[in-house]
Amino acid sequence: MGFVGVLMRPFDILTLMQFCWAFLAILGFSIRVNLKGIKILFTAISGGLCWATYLIVLFYSRSVLFSVFVSIILVCIYSEVVAPKLRTPVSVFVTCAIIPLVPGRGLFQSMQLYIAGENILASKSILQTLMIAGTISIAIALVSSVTNLIHKMLNRF
Repeated sequence: MGFVGVLMRPFDILTLMQFCWAFLAILGFSIRVNLKGIKILFTAISGGLCWATYLIVLFYSRSVLFSVFVSIILVCIYSEVVAPKLRTPVSVFVTCAIIPLVPGRGLFQSMQLYIAGENILASKSILQTLMIAGTISIAIALVSSVTNLIHKMLNRF
């Protein structure tokens, strides 16, 4: 999923460098999906924020699922705040922001292991991949549900 070496600390140059790479990756993706203007910058910030949060929480918790959950929640809250100000659907920001955490490598590794005949290792890999994907979807649904409840309560009074 992510590289956390023995020498990595949560607020060092490596974390900053990985934030920049995630920022640039989402910047390119945002341009590719035809976002315009300042929206490109805000989606790129969300992608970098997502990856940096993942690395920092992973350093302290040593739990991939927990760090994915926390970083997705943070990015969804960011998206819920920024999207209305830019008059853009929240799903645009969330979709772009979660790309650094989507477990594509795990799925690819699982398929390679199945093809190689390593069914037990492949099953472990696919289980971890599905758990990460499920964690992402649960975090998105949680923030979306809470946001909808808050909006309903505010509009009620």
